[in-house]
Amino acid sequence: MDFMIFIVAMSALIYGADFIIKESERIALHFKISHFVIGATLIAFGTSLPEMAASMMASNQGKSDMAVANVVGSVIFNITLVLGIVFFIAKKMQPKRNLFAQDSAWVIVPLVMFFIMVEDGVIGRIDGVLYLLLMVSFLVYLFSDAKDDLAGEVDAELSSQKFKWGKTILLLAIGFTLTIGGASFVIESGSNIAREFGISEWIIGIFLISLGTSLPELVVSLVAVKKGNAEMSIGNIIGSNVANFSMVLGAASLVNPLTVDLVATQFDMLIMLGASITLLLILANKLYNKAGAFFLLIILGLFIQNSLNLV
Repeated sequence: MDFMIFIVAMSALIYGADFIIKESERIALHFKISHFVIGATLIAFGTSLPEMAASMMASNQGKSDMAVANVVGSVIFNITLVLGIVFFIAKKMQPKRNLFAQDSAWVIVPLVMFFIMVEDGVIGRIDGVLYLLLMVSFLVYLFSDAKDDLAGEVDAELSSQKFKWGKTILLLAIGFTLTIGGASFVIESGSNIAREFGISEWIIGIFLISLGTSLPELVVSLVAVKKGNAEMSIGNIIGSNVANFSMVLGAASLVNPLTVDLVATQFDMLIMLGASITLLLILANKLYNKAGAFFLLIILGLFIQNSLNLV
């Protein structure tokens, strides 16, 4: 039964992602907004909703470990798994945007804030407010320079079609519903199986739930690359990670202050830091290819090995 649920959920993810990408392209074309900005905002926030729901629910139930682990794991999976696969399968990625010069700060600043906040072992409500302010600053930054020349980036068929807000909003809603709904079934079934085997809340959060909530980013990014939208896939991950720290952790810490065991979670924190630094180096050297993919997938392998050893 669980296997059938998984197949149906994955189908929902794929179809939902296709709706999201196509309608996001329509919006980008209509407003002449770059694919990176669309990926870093509309798509990133939409695909981060599973993380937000899971962490807020965990926080409300007093399960700080699960709430924080979900964010840490999602950031790790977004960078190593999603971008690792994207860079590996993409035949040629040449983003027009200078990602390192323009967007590297948004890879590292939320991470620095996180390590400062958890130094005392607690992410409190004031920390949550500061993170939400970071989200506002991210949006202001992106839309202050959102216009772009989309020549050669947009599907010719889409450019010939008349833009209709009603249709676009409806199809986006269907896409996000299918994508997030599919991920939720993966999370629920995986968590139930894990609990039957007595696996800890931190492992459930950082491995099973974070992997499940990263599936929308993975599928949406793969569909974007297939359609030739490299900037949209990278923007999706950078925006999703900003949203994970600011929107997800911020909202969860407002529900209840979140406690963090820095000793028990040390390895996972180091993996998150290592993955983020590796992404910065990839952006700086424009390694949007198999070399960059191998760097990220090696870090993913170390993370998975350690997680399995703790099970």
